[in-house]
Amino acid sequence: MKKRLERVWKAIDAERLSRTLVEAVDIYSPSGKEEDIQLYFAERLQAAGTALTRQPVEEERYNLLTTMGEGPPQLVLVGHVDTVPAWDWEEFGAQQEDEEGIVRGLGSADMKGGCAAMVEAWLALATLPEAERPPVGLLLVVGEEENGDGSARFLEEARPPWVVIGEPTGLTACFAHYGYLEAGFVTRGRRSHSSLPELGHNAVESMLRVLLHLARDPLFERAASGVVYSIRELSSSRAGFVVPDRCEAWIDLHLPPALAPGEVEATIRRRAEEAQGLVTDLDLELAFDFAAPGYDLGADPALWEPLTEIYLRLGLLLRRDPFRSHSDGNLFFASGVKPLILGPGALETAHTPDEQTTFAEVVAAAKIYAGLALGIGPEA
Repeated sequence: MKKRLERVWKAIDAERLSRTLVEAVDIYSPSGKEEDIQLYFAERLQAAGTALTRQPVEEERYNLLTTMGEGPPQLVLVGHVDTVPAWDWEEFGAQQEDEEGIVRGLGSADMKGGCAAMVEAWLALATLPEAERPPVGLLLVVGEEENGDGSARFLEEARPPWVVIGEPTGLTACFAHYGYLEAGFVTRGRRSHSSLPELGHNAVESMLRVLLHLARDPLFERAASGVVYSIRELSSSRAGFVVPDRCEAWIDLHLPPALAPGEVEATIRRRAEEAQGLVTDLDLELAFDFAAPGYDLGADPALWEPLTEIYLRLGLLLRRDPFRSHSDGNLFFASGVKPLILGPGALETAHTPDEQTTFAEVVAAAKIYAGLALGIGPEA
């Protein structure tokens, strides 16, 4: 592996990688509108002679898939090309800070930095003679920021032993993953003129009382339970100068790997029942539209040994931690595929106006991905 690894690392072109990253960030690709970015990545790969398969997801939306080596892929590099919607139409594109090597812009961390690194790793691996190429794949999927329909489409046809997903982890290796539960609340009241609140029933007040009661449960003491609880949306009926008759809230709950979403849902339902006796005339509706259990691949996963060697050769500190956000990793794991979440950029800035990654991490990620691909190939 060592000689091949050095040859592949020498084939990684930092100038080409920088251009790929900046140009990819400059292409607006929110979920549902990924065609332009897929056309771009297809052009980059096909220019090097890579044969690509377009895997239809729905009209004008498709995954890009390519493989190399003998036999079915034993590891697939997975990147999602979609982003959340732009915060600012004027400033969503790439901004480079050359002195510090920082690239800012929508998707720079989540996860066009990872996608660019995977494409560059693939181009470097493709310089090997065919007999030396490892049995790996590259998959660029759509729809991760919404419902994971791109990865779900791939899993209808293939289930490789391993995937590496380039979500922003700051190059921390995440062999464990938090679970996720989305909880929806609707309270209903009675509308009246806002100067006569005693004639109505305020749905917002009811909602606030319900949420405060929920937050008192020990399950939501983050330091003790590890549950990450965030009220994502809170909105009411907008009808002018009135007491609102409807309020809606959505809560994101990220759950430690061993905590089942069903347990959390049961706690929320129990607290909602208790609230009926605490809030006068409470009219409350609950919805749990999406849940994904977490996972932990254990203390000695198969990729750990090559990963240790790669980080040692790069002079990097290898850290491992559970991935705290939601990703397609939950979907792959539920389908019997082992996911490693590892990529450049910080989750702390993802989905914010200050989203960023460092180019040094993107280059390192390309080398890590290439090394992991070689670690499962012939003569590994």
